[in-house]
Amino acid sequence: MSFANEEDALTVQSFVFGAIGDRPVPGFVLRNRHGVAMTVISYGACLTQLHLPDVRGRAADVVLGFDTLDEYIATDTYAGATCGRYGSRIRRGTFILDGRQVQVSCNEGPNHLHGGREGFDRKIWGASVDAQSNQVVFTVASPDGDEGFPGMVVASASYRLTDENVLEIVMRGQSDRPTVLNMVHHTYWNLAGHDSGDVCAHRLHLNADFYTPIDDELMTTGEVRAVAGTVFDFRAPKPIGANIDAVSNIGAGRVEAGGGYDHNWCLNAATGEHQVCARLEDPASGRAIELFTTEPGVQVYTGGYLSEKVVGKGGRRYCKYAGLTFETQRFPDAPNFGHFPSARLNPGEVYAHRMEIHLHSGA
Repeated sequence: MSFANEEDALTVQSFVFGAIGDRPVPGFVLRNRHGVAMTVISYGACLTQLHLPDVRGRAADVVLGFDTLDEYIATDTYAGATCGRYGSRIRRGTFILDGRQVQVSCNEGPNHLHGGREGFDRKIWGASVDAQSNQVVFTVASPDGDEGFPGMVVASASYRLTDENVLEIVMRGQSDRPTVLNMVHHTYWNLAGHDSGDVCAHRLHLNADFYTPIDDELMTTGEVRAVAGTVFDFRAPKPIGANIDAVSNIGAGRVEAGGGYDHNWCLNAATGEHQVCARLEDPASGRAIELFTTEPGVQVYTGGYLSEKVVGKGGRRYCKYAGLTFETQRFPDAPNFGHFPSARLNPGEVYAHRMEIHLHSGA
């Protein structure tokens, strides 16, 4: 879908992105007065495009993705998707809840990842539009036992684009039984443009003094370590690629060489506080994003398992480190570590996970 010469104002346009059987998959385009245009679809409550001007006013699509619904169905990259019930990983897909062992599906070798084989990213969500606030709200119902998780969960994911160049993403959920819920948003950002190569020259700042180490299966060990003196120290902005070859991460067998960053950072503010999480900048284009969140952690994944086998929008073959994700979250495998922020959700409680992404053109 082209965004050239569109009316420069807050508006929501709907279209049909494709169909699964006889079920259409609607899509929506949101724009604002500053030339920002973004597309979301109801399959996976997914962000598929975001066009952001640079310092010279030239717009580029700065998120990785695909042109067709069939390509989103076929991919295992989670590009732009809303993941759940449990985004991130659970070792062996098992944990104890109220004295009972729960076994959920395992879809990354022997471990659980991003909701399982048919997680939220594989569902067609319901959709409603609030044109006045320039917002789309997606909703999904996950029955008791879905991918092994207890309780009936009703979840939503909303996207709102403001005239202040803020993209607000809010994920909510409620359950009729005690369960765990950790929804994550999985957009890959490349501020030079989705088709521009790797993000190693992007400068990254993280508001985090600690991180959680991982083992060779990419699973958290339960440790919490200081970033000081390590390759995980982004407390001062530095290029993503500055130390990436020194990251000890073989990618659970996905790659022969290092897989780069795929780690959780422990944010400095308390859970529930609306805090600065990260800033990402492309020095060449002047584009930058600042991320705020209510969650205690952020998984930064630098796309080390992407390769030219992944053919993206416009037939572009992506590459290793083609994009960077910011998965704000409860910590990976939190149900198995009592000292991690809890992912438990009880009946009557509301899971509320908010992200604010401030978009900067550099002008």
